Amino acid sequence: MTNSPSENPFKICVLASGSKGNSIYVTDGTTSILVDAGLSGVQLERRMAERDIDPKSISAILVSHEHTDHVSGVGVLCRRYGYTAYFTRETYKASIKGLGKMEKCKGFVPGQEFTIGGMTIHPFSTSHDAVNPAGFTIQAHGAKAGIATDLGIATAMVKNHLQDCNVLLMEANHDVQMLLDGPYPWHLKQRIKGRSGHLSNDASRELLEEILHDGLSHVILGHLSETNNLPEIALDTVAPVLDGHKAKLCAAHQSVCGDLIDICCKKE
Repeated sequence: MTNSPSENPFKICVLASGSKGNSIYVTDGTTSILVDAGLSGVQLERRMAERDIDPKSISAILVSHEHTDHVSGVGVLCRRYGYTAYFTRETYKASIKGLGKMEKCKGFVPGQEFTIGGMTIHPFSTSHDAVNPAGFTIQAHGAKAGIATDLGIATAMVKNHLQDCNVLLMEANHDVQMLLDGPYPWHLKQRIKGRSGHLSNDASRELLEEILHDGLSHVILGHLSETNNLPEIALDTVAPVLDGHKAKLCAAHQSVCGDLIDICCKKE
């Protein structure tokens, strides 16, 4: 029998999302992990305290790619609490100089699933300007969460992995017109809207249209640009896809810790 939302131990919380730092907490009630740790150790500890998350209860950090806003707190947290860090081989090589001494590291390969405690992790390749970036789906208790940020395009592979998620964290980085009219130099604008950059609000809406299904209970828009987007614009762009659907839509923030969300199949 599937647990009711109040009893469900499988949960996700976006501790931070944006160009200044990213981190996501996931727990199955027994094992807990972070996906990325792109803030300082002190900042992440403060975010966890806001949601009554004990840092000592966390076992591992999954690292999506080597950019500073995803790895800056990995080394200090691993040394402080004894976490195991999971990297692709290429991401580890690109990250290690900035992380300091790392005693517990394990590798993963996009396309090859692995387990951490009772959670099954499915890493998949994404299109971003990093050496071997990955998104993740995480399954436990018969439910599935998908995490896909920092991707210039939603490839067929990305869409395939994000099918049937009960909770989805997906990128809605920029409003195209705000980006074009904004202060960034042209080369940076080209990078952001390119195939190895970041997903726009419009592209996020199109992705959701393709993978929407009855079992989806929450959609979290992530990695919103503070210069080239606004939460209300991102939400207004994506929301029409969910007209008549019971899924809840929200936007993750850079400076505010998100809610602790149940990852479970929505029941009538």
